[in-house]
Amino acid sequence: MQQEQAQNILRTGANVFLTGEPGAGKTHTINAYVDWLRAHRIEPAICASTGIAATHIGGSTIHSWAGIGIAEHMSRHDLHAVASRKTTQKRMEKVSVLIIDEVSMLAAYVIENVDAILKLVKKNSEPFGGLQIVFVGDFFQLPPVTQTEQKSFAFQAEAWEEANLTTCYISEQYRQDDSEFLSLLSAIRTNSLKEEHKSMLQDRTIATHDAPDNVPHLHTHNRNVDRYNSKRLSQIPGVSKTFTMSEKGSKKRIEILQRGCLSPAELTLKKDATVMFTKNDPAQKFHNGTLGTVHDFDLKTQLPIVKTHEGKTINVMPAEWTIQEDGRIRARIAQLPLRLAWAITVHKSQGMSLDEAVMDLSNVFEFGQGYVALSRVRRLSGLHLLGYNQQTFQIAPEILAQDAEFKKSSKQATEDPIDQTLQNKFIFNCGGTIETISKKERKEIAKKKSSINKIPTRVKTHDLWKQGKSVPEVAEERKLKITTIMGHIEELFMEDKISRDEVFTRMVSPELKTALPTIHKTFEELDTELLTPIKIKLKDKYDFKDLRIARLLRD
Repeated sequence: MQQEQAQNILRTGANVFLTGEPGAGKTHTINAYVDWLRAHRIEPAICASTGIAATHIGGSTIHSWAGIGIAEHMSRHDLHAVASRKTTQKRMEKVSVLIIDEVSMLAAYVIENVDAILKLVKKNSEPFGGLQIVFVGDFFQLPPVTQTEQKSFAFQAEAWEEANLTTCYISEQYRQDDSEFLSLLSAIRTNSLKEEHKSMLQDRTIATHDAPDNVPHLHTHNRNVDRYNSKRLSQIPGVSKTFTMSEKGSKKRIEILQRGCLSPAELTLKKDATVMFTKNDPAQKFHNGTLGTVHDFDLKTQLPIVKTHEGKTINVMPAEWTIQEDGRIRARIAQLPLRLAWAITVHKSQGMSLDEAVMDLSNVFEFGQGYVALSRVRRLSGLHLLGYNQQTFQIAPEILAQDAEFKKSSKQATEDPIDQTLQNKFIFNCGGTIETISKKERKEIAKKKSSINKIPTRVKTHDLWKQGKSVPEVAEERKLKITTIMGHIEELFMEDKISRDEVFTRMVSPELKTALPTIHKTFEELDTELLTPIKIKLKDKYDFKDLRIARLLRD
């Protein structure tokens, strides 16, 4: 299917699964669709499976947007608690279109939870509460990691089946511009490698000592990556500097953030070290995957100055990765958005597009790893292969079978006539306008909105807190509920505006101090961040205010 055909289907309001090979233009298609929606005054909710993927599309994680957090299992009570929050309802009430990117990295239970929340909030039993749902992704990428083995893929969710999705399998190719290489990747996707393809791979196989310098190495295991990077760093003369990640939040949330963050907890650099940026910069100075060299360290801040391979010089500042739930930051880590880039794991390379890469695939242990690695480079000449094993280019049987179904469904969609009258009906049902507004007009509207934005309400709370006022005193002076002020305190705590010591000395009563070990143990036993289950388990012995304080002080 061509991108234009996919656009025409999307504009009818149909529920869609947009897929295709890496470089097919899935993100471009979605961006064009979002522009079309906004031109008709329809604002979609744009989400992704991970924070890194979300930065690529200018959205948030689906976990944050839906308020479902990080728990794999949510009881009916948990779902109702999330759906009843005013912030959740406000976020969802005017949304008519939900776009979820990198859906292949979401487990089935996430899809089920989002569907359940939307049905409750929208008071609509239709799939996803009657919204247009648009899933974007490629299931040939590495699968989600779950604690349970069953129903791990998003397409195995009951909600996926109920949504009656139209599959748009884009067949164009923009990342790879090499027909031979494209045929190799396609052969892997269809499990039909021939001798000619094996010859291509053999021709690109080199000895370790012939690997080009300053080209990223892709390995399947972290230990090999760390070993190679450490070796290369040690070969550079000069003094090293180590930068330590700061963190705030519960241990479980911090671990999740660190797993999704490409920057290490301890980053050791030297002048002339090869590095890669690990985050997109809002000012577009760099993006996730930009390569460069440490040119020097700033004399005052001691922070690195990186010269990219394109010749741009960047003074690197620490960046933040956060988990937000219900509109509030629940966990935060901060580190330089860099990592040593002589080597990186295949897992971490997902979403990157590289001119060249050296790959050691001789220890592949998971379906799809070899395919993901190869598809990172744009052309065959950029591939330098150190080795591979029998499993390197194998694809999970269930993915091969499902992909055939997706292609069949997409072919049928291209043959079915599109009722163009549905387009205007869809716009009307979403509360949009048939007449379009230009990007320039939309920017002017956004500018006017931002110009009248008030000082964030938590800033006012912080000013009163700094004056020594207690939470009840702040609430009384601001004519707000104590629960609202507590929310501000949580945000300020996560932003490092209020310290742990301040919370402990100013908010913890002697009774709560004695109870903290018991409350913290209950959080661990129930494996939840929700307060209601904790309150019930502890037989209503503590009020929500004390439980919120205890939650802040867990780690």
